[in-house]
Amino acid sequence: MPMGERGKVLVVDDDVGMREAIETLLGAAGIDCAVYCSAEALLDAGTADASVCVISDLKLPAMSGFDLLGQLRARGAQPPVILITAHDSPSVRLEAQRLGAAAYLAKPFAGSALLAAIDSVTMGRGAA
Repeated sequence: MPMGERGKVLVVDDDVGMREAIETLLGAAGIDCAVYCSAEALLDAGTADASVCVISDLKLPAMSGFDLLGQLRARGAQPPVILITAHDSPSVRLEAQRLGAAAYLAKPFAGSALLAAIDSVTMGRGAA
């Protein structure tokens, strides 16, 4: 099934350039996405339950990517979460794994790596 038929991918990044780059990449790959400038904006939209995947920056102004992952789970939303960060370290990777992130990418990453991560975490998660 083509990625675009699997449902919407939600993207959270406070850096407008990164947000637009990911949106462009996903659009070129035929993936339907919605972008948000903060974790709070995504949570307020209430669309996480209907998404097939959430891509979130780790370092955000108020609520971190780790916090977002916890909030999604606390609200019963179960989409796979891909965390991306420019602040990579072994302890951050371990924390992402401990909290149940489906994938983790250190910036800068190749667009193909993000598309592969989305493909990997969304296999079998078709839209109804």
